[in-house]
Amino acid sequence: MKSVNSLIITALVFLLCACAPRVQKEEAAKSDYYVAAYIWPSCHDEPMSHDALWGEGQGEWEVIRKGNPRFEGHYQPRQPLWGYEMDNDAKVVEKWINTALDHGVNTFIYDWYWYDESPYLESAVNDGFLKAKNNEKMNFYLMWANHDVQRNYWNVHRYKDDTSDLWKAVVDWKNYQIIVERVIRQYFSKPNYLKINGEPVFAIFSLGKLMDCFDGSIEETRKALDYFRDEVKKAGFAGLHIQVMSGPYKDLAAHVAALGINSVTMYNMGGINEDYLVYGANSIRIREEIDAMLDVPFFPCVSVGWDDTPRFPAKGMNEVVHYHNTPESFAALLSKAKQVADSHPEQPKIITINAWNEWVEGSYLLPDMLNGFGYLEAVKEVMSGEYDRYSGK
Repeated sequence: MKSVNSLIITALVFLLCACAPRVQKEEAAKSDYYVAAYIWPSCHDEPMSHDALWGEGQGEWEVIRKGNPRFEGHYQPRQPLWGYEMDNDAKVVEKWINTALDHGVNTFIYDWYWYDESPYLESAVNDGFLKAKNNEKMNFYLMWANHDVQRNYWNVHRYKDDTSDLWKAVVDWKNYQIIVERVIRQYFSKPNYLKINGEPVFAIFSLGKLMDCFDGSIEETRKALDYFRDEVKKAGFAGLHIQVMSGPYKDLAAHVAALGINSVTMYNMGGINEDYLVYGANSIRIREEIDAMLDVPFFPCVSVGWDDTPRFPAKGMNEVVHYHNTPESFAALLSKAKQVADSHPEQPKIITINAWNEWVEGSYLLPDMLNGFGYLEAVKEVMSGEYDRYSGK
C-alpha cells in the first residue's frame, strides 16, 4: 500500500511541477500593465557617429567613461555591472530582454532618429533588438527623437565650446514620406510592435519640431499626420496611435486636439531637483496639471534619476539629483504611477520609465556597481504587488 501511495504522490508532484511553468507563462502574458522603458541607442559604433562624434569605436561609452566627480560622494563615472556592452549586439539584448521580463518591464521604447536624409542610431533596434532570438517576448515601439543636436552636446571633449548645429531635426516633405514608409514597413508589421486597439503606437518627442517641418502650421501638420494615418490603414492596420512627449506648455491641449493626438506622456518626469523626493513631488504636480488639461490619456512617467555631468563640464551639485536618489525612493514614486494607471480603467495601463540605459544622464534600470539590481528589483516589487504588501497598502 505504501508503494502505491508513493507512486501517487510522485505522480502528483510531477504533474504540479510540469504545470507550473505554463501557469507562470500564462500569468505573465495576461499582465494588465505596459511597463515601458526608454532605450537610448548611443552605445555602439556606426559610421555617422564614428565620423562626427565618437571616434574611438564604442559609441557614447567614450564620453560616459570620462565622467568625473564634481563633489564629495558624486557617483562618477558610472560603472555598469555588466561592463561596457554594445547596445546593437543581439546577445546583449537577449540578456536585456530576459532581465527586463524577469523584473516586470515588458516594453522597450527605442529612441529613433533621422538626420541628413538618413536614419541615425538605428542599428540598436535593427541589429540588437530585432536580431535577438527572444525579441518577440518583448513589446516595443519607436519614439522619433526629433530634436536638433549641437556639436558639443554629445561630445564636449571633441567640440569644446562649439555650439553650432551638427544635425537639424526638421525634415522636408520628401523625407517625411520616406520616414512614414520606412517605419510602417520595417517595424509596424512586427507581431510584438505595440498596438493599442490594433493601431501601432508611434511616439514623437517634440511636437514643436514636428510643426516646424510644416512651416509651424497646425493645418499643414494635421495634413501630414493624416497622410501618415492613411498610409498605415493602407498597410492593413486599424489606424495609427500617435503619442507625443510633452512638458507643461500652454498650447498643449489645443495642439493635441487640433492634430488628433491619441495620447501624451513624458520622456523625463519633469521638475528636476537635487533631492529625489522633491523631484518626485514636483513630477506628480506637473503630471496632475497636464492630465487635467487633456481629453486624451496622459500616461505617467517615472525617472530613475538625473546626472548628465559627463556631457557638461560646468555643471555641479545643484544640477544633479543626488539626495535620496535610491531604489527605495524610486519604488515609492513608481507605486504612485501604478495607482494613476489603476485609476483609469478606461485606458491602457501604460507607465513609461526613464530609462533602461541612459547612463550618460544618470537614469537607468540596468544594474551598476553601486546599486546592483536594486532598481530592477524595485520595479518587480511594485508591479507584482509585493511593494503594496510591504508598505501596508
